[in-house]
Amino acid sequence: MPDRKTHREMESHDIPEKDKTILRKLAEEIAEIASLPVQREKADMWRRLNQLEPVKPMVWINEIPWYEMGPEVELKTSSKFCRSYEMQLRRTLYQWKHMRCDMVVEPKVFCPLAVHDTGFGIKAKIVSVEGDPGYGNPRIITGSSDFEPVIKDEEDIEKIKMPKVWVDWETTRRNYEILLDIFGDILNVEICGARGFWFAPWDELVIWLGVEEALTYMATNPKFIHKVMHRLIDAHLHRLDQYERLNALSSNNGPYRVGSGGFGYTDELPKEDKLNGAHIRTNHLWGCCAAQILAAVSPKMHEEFAIKHERRWLERFGLSYYGCCEPLHKKIHVLEKIPNLRKISISPWADREEAANEIGDKYVISLKPNPAILAAENWNPEAARRQLYEDLEKMKGCAVEVIMKDISTCRNQPHRLWQWADIAMEVTERFI
Repeated sequence: MPDRKTHREMESHDIPEKDKTILRKLAEEIAEIASLPVQREKADMWRRLNQLEPVKPMVWINEIPWYEMGPEVELKTSSKFCRSYEMQLRRTLYQWKHMRCDMVVEPKVFCPLAVHDTGFGIKAKIVSVEGDPGYGNPRIITGSSDFEPVIKDEEDIEKIKMPKVWVDWETTRRNYEILLDIFGDILNVEICGARGFWFAPWDELVIWLGVEEALTYMATNPKFIHKVMHRLIDAHLHRLDQYERLNALSSNNGPYRVGSGGFGYTDELPKEDKLNGAHIRTNHLWGCCAAQILAAVSPKMHEEFAIKHERRWLERFGLSYYGCCEPLHKKIHVLEKIPNLRKISISPWADREEAANEIGDKYVISLKPNPAILAAENWNPEAARRQLYEDLEKMKGCAVEVIMKDISTCRNQPHRLWQWADIAMEVTERFI
């Protein structure tokens, strides 16, 4: 992995006045929305959900095909620095207007720490890519990639290096001052570090070992798989220790995505506003994990080759979220061994009834409707309504969030997403 930067350097005098005017106008709209009482109401509902208290199923749409949303999200600023913030603001305003569901908007703009990371020192070798543009849109690629294994034996395990992380505080300060100049009298400008991490070590493992090879080794050479996993988890923890030591973490107890699910509001972790200026530790945060490639392995193998290793990571955090697209309905009993587990992803490929019966009121069900309904040749809102209603009927008595995600396309018909949002809000109100 190459050196990574989470910032764009720019001097304040490089900001065109036109760009500043555009950003300030958008910020004023955000501030007005953020001042509405409904923001506090929705935040409290997410808090109740995450603490397994009675509340309606909460709804959020994520991973939107923004390139299909039309002129409302087209960027008008010219500088790269400003365009990144304009994109965030326009997308927030668009979602609030057309598909807000249970989203929460706060009167803030964030200045990310300028973090550098050397990575694990190993790259995947892509040997071929097969696919075609989808649905007439050249930005949607369907198909698959083949990888040449770069870890073939125990000696190759040492190719996984321990990453080095550092913060460029001078660049961070400079960016912060620019943002203060643009937004400071409209929105709160806050420096922020990493709000948790997407952690899916098996996703990395299979592209380094090869998918077929990695899955076969679990049966033919389990010792090898355990050694690779142990080394990879060590590397991730080495990175995490540095983030913690550098005070480069920020709370995800707020309107921030947790895992592949919804917002992280909770009273069971330190509140974000109380942590301002404090040295934030990993146990102040939500953690997450997923092992999507293990969708077809048995619960016993999932526990042996994934969860036993992943626990070393998850136990560092205050609360945990598990899963993404892998069907987990037959693995709830092994997931229960994860410390501080609170949310479980129930993907479109999971049996909803079995999952609900196994989970009961012990965890939040992070329900993922199938986004394929938005990509069908003919949009059928009644089918979407029926699908969601039937799923929630099976989950009565459970704490549920409904997360529509992985939306590759809505066939350049954004009204499909708008209508789905209205339908989801209508249906979930019937399950209070």
